[in-house]
Amino acid sequence: MEDNTQGKTTVSPEVLTTIARLSALEVPGVSRFAAVAGGVNRFFRRGANEGVRIEVEENTVLADLYLVLKENVNIREVSRNIQHNVTRAIHEMVGMEVSEVNIHIEDIDFEESEA
Repeated sequence: MEDNTQGKTTVSPEVLTTIARLSALEVPGVSRFAAVAGGVNRFFRRGANEGVRIEVEENTVLADLYLVLKENVNIREVSRNIQHNVTRAIHEMVGMEVSEVNIHIEDIDFEESEA
């Protein structure tokens, strides 16, 4: 029996934000997300207070991730891994193309040093 059901699926920006957050946090060396200051952008971009800004233009995703990394990591390598992981996750889970994943390193978490 063939099912010819017609319709469309829409994906909310919150879903894209969640995918970006979870796939970035999977990358070794990522400690957490940094809070992003509000301002005018908070009215136009989703997830700004969660360390993730997502924009969608013509079914293409542009992401800005604001992160705190762990100490003693190669920032360039961790950033590339985040870009790859986020791009792959969005493409595989929702089938959307990703034009940019911009990584903003806001801080480094250092362990408490023993005196």
